[in-house]
Amino acid sequence: MTKPALTLYLAAPRGFCAGVDRAIQIVEMALEKWGAPVYVRHEIVHNAHVVDGLRAKGAVFVEELDECPDDRPVIFSAHGVPKAVPAEAARREMLYVDATCPLVSKVHIEAERHHANGLQIVMIGHAGHPETAGTMGQLPEGEVLLVETPEDVATLTVRDPEKLAFVTQTTLSVDDTADVVAALQARFPAIVGPHKEDICYATTNRQEAVKAMAPHADAMLVVGAPNSSNSQRLVEVGRRAGCAYAQLVQRAADIDWRALEGIGSVGVTAGASAPEELVQEVIDAFRARYAVTVEEVETAQEDVNFKVPRVLREPAGA
Repeated sequence: MTKPALTLYLAAPRGFCAGVDRAIQIVEMALEKWGAPVYVRHEIVHNAHVVDGLRAKGAVFVEELDECPDDRPVIFSAHGVPKAVPAEAARREMLYVDATCPLVSKVHIEAERHHANGLQIVMIGHAGHPETAGTMGQLPEGEVLLVETPEDVATLTVRDPEKLAFVTQTTLSVDDTADVVAALQARFPAIVGPHKEDICYATTNRQEAVKAMAPHADAMLVVGAPNSSNSQRLVEVGRRAGCAYAQLVQRAADIDWRALEGIGSVGVTAGASAPEELVQEVIDAFRARYAVTVEEVETAQEDVNFKVPRVLREPAGA
């Protein structure tokens, strides 16, 4: 039987960003340097495939520091942690490595600088997300107020409307965030924003690639985890850019083939914490069912690279 023809549009860039790459490398290098087990507070990145792979090598994933023994290394996830966490690790004289993405650390430093200048901070982010918790936890209680939508801005109670600054989670939708920023600036004209957008280059680039691809595709699949903020945003961006059917899949086994019946083209991308092998797995699953033509839709090239902490580059015993 002849396979039906299908065009697969492949977004570029897609998948791992420099911060995720670095975080995974940190866990692997820690296991190499100190042996198993190495403890990791929270999923190092939001991807079950990555986490399972590291677990198989000897990483132990926990949610809180009190689940870690004092005598084994502990790594803090790429999303960042509240200040109280490294302080407690230092008090317990633990060996810890911070895998916080440098672009998240930049937001932490920004928030601290505004606080030192007497400003109260408004954070645009998702309640309950570890990155939001980490950023808000850089400052004393009440110094960072959280908003998610323009509606939240309308009900915000601030200490002094003349002394405000805002920061954002790095993995938000660029367009949604612009709406919230506009609402903040309309209500608090004196509010100070970041010098450069807090939303990271990788989030922005992946969203731009989806916007370019979506109008051509009958359907779109985003390879990523349900708890991955940047992956969820890619689904939303795809729908908004004109792709009627956009679905988040963790891997090929999750594809809803019935929903794709009769289509001629599919856009494929991956969130910043999804490995390329899972994208290839999805492509192979399409090749098994269709006569596939792959077209890459490239909107940017990335050459960002972040160094791992010095403690991992030094020989053991140094």
